[in-house]
Amino acid sequence: MIKSLAGTVLVAAAASTLMVAPASASSASSSTTASAGTAKAAVAARPQLIRTKVSFGRCKDTCRIKVRIKNKSRKTLFNVKLNANLRVNGRRAGACYDYVGTIKARKVKWASCTVRSHTLADEWTDYLDGSRFRYRASTSVYYRYYR
Repeated sequence: MIKSLAGTVLVAAAASTLMVAPASASSASSSTTASAGTAKAAVAARPQLIRTKVSFGRCKDTCRIKVRIKNKSRKTLFNVKLNANLRVNGRRAGACYDYVGTIKARKVKWASCTVRSHTLADEWTDYLDGSRFRYRASTSVYYRYYR
């Protein structure tokens, strides 16, 4: 309760300093209004609490995607989920997901999932026939709430 009260007081103090503009300069008031608008946008945006690093295991006709998820906040994250999309030679080859669980403050967890798809198998067959095989994964990690 004391932390939330202190946070409310700090936000109120910051808002009152943003609204007060010097009377001598009219351009300062417009820049203050712009900074107040950006402050509202910054308050509405969520902080980035995690860092991810993608690596691959065996990637032929099936592809293993391994992701290192680091919680950089001082809060515990709950209900963490991983979604990964695999692209081979610019074409979408498949997707996979994994439930990670809880990540404690400033700790690391590994998550992995396997993509198996007809498109991936076709791309691997084309590679064996002499085509190229460049793969790339894009990941998104979701969490519900933190305390």
